[in-house]
Amino acid sequence: MTTTSERVSEPLTRQVSRRVSQSVFDGSPLRVVLLVDVYDGAQQQFLEAYEQLCSQVASVPGHVSDQLCQSIENPSQWLITSEWESAPPFLDWVNSEEHVQMVRPLHSCVRDTRSLRFHIVRETGRQMPSASATRRLQEAPRIGDGKIRHALTFTVRPGSEREVAKILQGYASPEARVDETTRLCRTSLFMHGNRVVRAIEVEGDLLTALRHVARQPEVRAVEEAINPYLEEERDLNDAEAARVFFTRAAVPAVHHVTGGQDCTEAERYALHYPAKHGRGMELARLLARQDEAAADDPRSPICGSTIFHRDDIVVRLIDVRDSLEAEPALSLGLTDTAQVAELTTLLDGAAADTGSGDLARFLTLARMDLITDRRSSPEA
Repeated sequence: MTTTSERVSEPLTRQVSRRVSQSVFDGSPLRVVLLVDVYDGAQQQFLEAYEQLCSQVASVPGHVSDQLCQSIENPSQWLITSEWESAPPFLDWVNSEEHVQMVRPLHSCVRDTRSLRFHIVRETGRQMPSASATRRLQEAPRIGDGKIRHALTFTVRPGSEREVAKILQGYASPEARVDETTRLCRTSLFMHGNRVVRAIEVEGDLLTALRHVARQPEVRAVEEAINPYLEEERDLNDAEAARVFFTRAAVPAVHHVTGGQDCTEAERYALHYPAKHGRGMELARLLARQDEAAADDPRSPICGSTIFHRDDIVVRLIDVRDSLEAEPALSLGLTDTAQVAELTTLLDGAAADTGSGDLARFLTLARMDLITDRRSSPEA
């Protein structure tokens, strides 16, 4: 009999920090699973749309392979799986405008979809090609805190910021309990200039929670109230238009690290890092590495840090004990001049002046205005 240890391939492995519960920067291959519910009678149309998409995605950097499967029990149920060299190239593609346009033909014949993303931690029976000698897998599983973190962002018309902030502050909180397994834990809203960022924490299923929130009348009223102020017009009564808007607004969490301090009274802040065009993922990776290195520093005021990234948008959400401005270098996760210099090469605009060593000024430039921060009780 072949033992498990004999069956598991032996690629390079990467040590994972126990303080990091989530990261897309492991270097491990990524498996993406898309569950699709096709309209009755639209199976052939769906297959043709998939074949067109498949030929386009084959040329995307980082894509390895994909498979299309149809249920043997229900012909309306399909499964698309794809493998990627690692998570960053997939996220670059799935968050791009190219992807939004590429998948449009699928949605005319699809009732519902659900996307799941997994790092490959172990594998068996793989015939290793020569290139896979550098294939990296995690040495140990990550241990999370039971929460899923996600963000949405959009811009409003310049000059409307104060009115939008007032609307976003005034709404009634939706019901926290979604179902027996899903609960809204926290919603934090920030603004930086005319950009709004809404960060949420969910226990259970993220998609179920997002759909629950979208159905709440108090949330729907707020969304309708800010519609006239949006830079990108949207019609929430048009299912396809709403889907495209929220697809473009999604900003996934790419890294989460927890510090070693007791921070029951921590304050929440958000910092906006303007990345040079095309350097957003690189900037997010650098911030993740710096936060991971600082997590064990007893001097650090950071209790927890989540990095969100999409395109050139990078937001660092931090829970801080004491004052954010008391130790700018530690709040920014920068402990030496080399780290400051490296960060500067990836920043755009006035923020690039960080290289001069004026971290207090950069903190002022990066700091987002808190609009509302709401937590549900654990019993909700």
